[in-house]
Amino acid sequence: MENIKHSSSRSYGQFCGLARALDVVGDRWNLLIVRELLPGPLRYNELKTSLAGIATNLLAERLRSLEGNGIVERQLGDAGVLYALTPWGAGLREPMEALGRWGAPLLMTGRGGDSFQPRWLALALPALLRDVTAAPALELGFEVEGFLIVLHIDEHGPRALVQPDGWPGTILTAAPEIVIGLAAGALTIDQALSAGRLQGDAEVLRRVFPAERATAMPALDPR
Repeated sequence: MENIKHSSSRSYGQFCGLARALDVVGDRWNLLIVRELLPGPLRYNELKTSLAGIATNLLAERLRSLEGNGIVERQLGDAGVLYALTPWGAGLREPMEALGRWGAPLLMTGRGGDSFQPRWLALALPALLRDVTAAPALELGFEVEGFLIVLHIDEHGPRALVQPDGWPGTILTAAPEIVIGLAAGALTIDQALSAGRLQGDAEVLRRVFPAERATAMPALDPR
């Protein structure tokens, strides 16, 4: 793609798809910026708030780099300038979901003092539940720290809806550790319900999280 810019001092200088990809998105914070934008466009201040720890000048530099390489674009909305992924940038969803699945066992030690944004579940849940399908389609909501994410599952698999138009009939309210543990197969439905609260039909949970999923990873203590 002719608009991609390489810096000779920062490029790996290798004729390899992975190396070329890392030349473009391998800098610190780049993929986390993409993670923030996968559910939809955000204003600069929203990005800065969600990416706790990034300096303002560094965020601006990373956005310029991602724009220059055709991954991010600016859009003018009612709320002003929004940053959004281009179609090529949105293509990072699949490799990022795969990387998130690979890293899921690293979450089983618990959250500790790490920061967390419920919005991040929009990437994690479809990644961890990629093999789950439903016919007829179903919707399951997760309310985490006051934020609602709706998981829509049909014959093609799951997708997450952030800021959905309405509330689904079944909603699990729980801490992020519980939701991730359930999706990763480290917790059973009963363990998740003992640590959370269910509104609606438990059968929806059983369709999404069959008992055999709770063997995928080392058990996570829900307490």
